[in-house]
Amino acid sequence: MSDFWPHGEIAEKYGVLRSDGSSERAIFIIDKNGIIQYIDIHDIDDQPDNEVLFAELKRMDPDAFAELAENLPKEAASASKSAIVMYCNRWCPDCRKARQWFAEHEIEYDDIDVVINKDAAEKARSLARGKLVTPTFDINGTIILDWNERRIAELVLK
Repeated sequence: MSDFWPHGEIAEKYGVLRSDGSSERAIFIIDKNGIIQYIDIHDIDDQPDNEVLFAELKRMDPDAFAELAENLPKEAASASKSAIVMYCNRWCPDCRKARQWFAEHEIEYDDIDVVINKDAAEKARSLARGKLVTPTFDINGTIILDWNERRIAELVLK
């Protein structure tokens, strides 16, 4: 859930509401009995490691996790319709900046979500030497890790 000022009641109860009314990026996994089984708190702009979260969910309830995994949308990790592929997620601030930039410049690209697509996450990790960096760009075979407007403009605005 997202909980911030003027509401912020839950974030405050869990100790993650900042004085400015925003909250830290906090993940609490609560089991069916209402017991907190996992806590992950870090800066709002840091991306959590989804593989750790998936492993925790699988540990807590293997059957529910298997059902969830079966129902996630499927995307091709490398099947590209364009010369530009962006491996990203929906909430990353740099991914949002990249989407806006591509829209402003009317540039077509493939936007592949590493949260819902495990193959895409693995591909992005392989491009970043084992780390999951978002966004990761593959522009005609040139790999760019993280949002670098100047470098991307050099490659695509010709």
